[in-house]
Amino acid sequence: MRLSRHISQLWQNRVPTDRHLNTYFFFAVARLALVFVPQPGYVHPDEFFQSVEVMTGDHFRLEHTRTWEFNNSMPLRSITLPFALLRVPWSFYEFFAMYVQELWNVEIITTYAYVVFPRLIYTLISYSNDWCLYRVCRLYGLRFEIRLLALGSSWVLLVFGTRTFSNSLEMAMCSWLLCLVAECMLRTNTVIYKKEFLEEKYDKAESISERVKIWKLKNALPPHNFQYMFSVASICVAGVFNRPTFLLFGAPMVFYWLLRGMGTRSVTFRDFNLRIGLFCLCALPALFVFIFCDSLYYQHLTVGELHMMQLGIDNFVFTPWNFVKYNLNSAQTASHGVHPCYVHLMVNMPLLFNVLALAGLGAFAQILLRFFRAEYQVLPRFQSIVSLMSGAIFVPLFFLSLINHQEPRFLIPITFPLLLLHAPKLVTGFSAKYPFQKEHHLLRAFYDRLLCSKASAPHLLRIWYVSNVVLTLFFGFIHQAGIYPLAENMAHVMATKPAATHVHLMTSHVYSLPLHLVNIPSSRVLQFNPRTHSRYRRQRDFFLYEYGSQPLDNLLHKVKLISGNCEVKLSGPSRLRYKLYLSIPASLSSDLHEALVRSNASSYLNFELLHVFYPHLSTEAFPRIQGRHPCDVDAPHWSHDDLRGTCAVEQPPALSYFYLTRQFSSFVHQFGLALYEIEVRRKRPREIVLTTAPARPLPEAGA
Repeated sequence: MRLSRHISQLWQNRVPTDRHLNTYFFFAVARLALVFVPQPGYVHPDEFFQSVEVMTGDHFRLEHTRTWEFNNSMPLRSITLPFALLRVPWSFYEFFAMYVQELWNVEIITTYAYVVFPRLIYTLISYSNDWCLYRVCRLYGLRFEIRLLALGSSWVLLVFGTRTFSNSLEMAMCSWLLCLVAECMLRTNTVIYKKEFLEEKYDKAESISERVKIWKLKNALPPHNFQYMFSVASICVAGVFNRPTFLLFGAPMVFYWLLRGMGTRSVTFRDFNLRIGLFCLCALPALFVFIFCDSLYYQHLTVGELHMMQLGIDNFVFTPWNFVKYNLNSAQTASHGVHPCYVHLMVNMPLLFNVLALAGLGAFAQILLRFFRAEYQVLPRFQSIVSLMSGAIFVPLFFLSLINHQEPRFLIPITFPLLLLHAPKLVTGFSAKYPFQKEHHLLRAFYDRLLCSKASAPHLLRIWYVSNVVLTLFFGFIHQAGIYPLAENMAHVMATKPAATHVHLMTSHVYSLPLHLVNIPSSRVLQFNPRTHSRYRRQRDFFLYEYGSQPLDNLLHKVKLISGNCEVKLSGPSRLRYKLYLSIPASLSSDLHEALVRSNASSYLNFELLHVFYPHLSTEAFPRIQGRHPCDVDAPHWSHDDLRGTCAVEQPPALSYFYLTRQFSSFVHQFGLALYEIEVRRKRPREIVLTTAPARPLPEAGA
């Protein structure tokens, strides 16, 4: 009883920072839980097609899509990090799955495992961002509770941090590099301050014994000039091979690491140049490993050529240079989408960081204003943590804004420095004191009503929570979320279909389906039969047709061509059976009906709605208020449908509770991914009735 009273008293007397820390631990556990749910949301195809699709397909010999970035002639993606992070762990997982299968007869190599296991690896890596933030805060005496809370509750970590994006690795590497550089800057500043202080004392010392004592203290100071040099260089090389845009993020950090201590008597240009030379030398081992592994994987370098030492410059692949060459061509980058130069600043920053983006942009604008007004005394010191973090934010932001293709995920590496500088404003408000140099009634009103702690502090943390939870739910569970259950369904279809049956799946207005999730053995490589110890090549029996956002009239034309080709094979000598499926957003069901009516295809094509996977939202086919419930336009009932929300035999719609609820239900049910099975109506052969004429009586004898 006394113990419970003591615990309740401690809980009542807890400080707000404890509450922030407890909330952070809740979000940290939620981040791990979201991996195992799993999140069905599909943020961007690069989540799969830049790493997992290739690595999982190669390892388990599954059907998979190798995008143009992995072609052997001019590869743009390094394979070394995905191989180390995915292919090697898959080997251990496969070994474990073999024993689970033998002991408990449970198969754990499934579509669920293909999604969850790679995400688990990347999520564990994402926790290094938290540790780096805590480390820097402890080094510089900053409040880590609110900063950890902002990081843990950010949808950037809850969604991007738990996905297999190369940008997620880039964010982790930027955090590692910032942590090392910040620690090096602090040690250099501390050592130089102590060294110069002791030198001054040494010059003022009068006795020899005192000078000897000071000299010993000076020699006992820890080294600082080349601290973490090999680690910093290796991280930079790995970051560039992971994503060459790491050059933009890492350049200001390395610059601050090289420049630390400059301007003092202890560090000169000789030390600066020596750091540059040794940094380049320390980068060579990692550079050699990446080039060697990539060259072997892409078959530019073979074991036979190594043995014979017949090597040339063409035997080595440098994927970052191929990436840069490709992206320097504006016409090629424009094929992925063209955006104005202000999209990162005006759209992507607020989307990723909402109120903290406004705080960061406002603080940087204030720094620029003071710089141009020559108010240098109020600017942050150049070799300070504020200057380092500001450079890590706005240098890459400026250069990335010059590229005509801009996506929000390109900016997630600036999460660490932005939250380190501005996360406390979630509880203190935008500005604790009047930020303007001149007093003006309009500026004073703007400050009092929006910027001051009293006006903004009570609302910023709530806005942060609400916006991040909403974005986590949207991108984690709604956006293109029908793709994952569609892949699971097709995996079940392939596992249960009759032999010698081809399956054709057509998709439109959805993201690309990762083929490895369908769990089909590859038809392009030799398979191994462990029972007979023989190798064989499997015939391809799954065909995927992806038509982007084509008009439904064009899509129906493709359906006719594919179904006609399948019918020819069915009626041929091989009698090859088939199943034909079409998957489109449920919001396009009524449009599909109209297209069928226009093309007169419903007379010989039967569309049966098998499943609607909820939730699913394709921004290419956004649900409409007057849209139709997908079940209302199922093929067997289309002949009685007038496309107005009712059947022809019903009364015209009236403004009633029933009608409003029906329309609301129709709108909600459009947030799904519909799967249709298409069958060809075949004409039955005419029945031939054989009739025999009545027998004529034989003539009587003598007639």
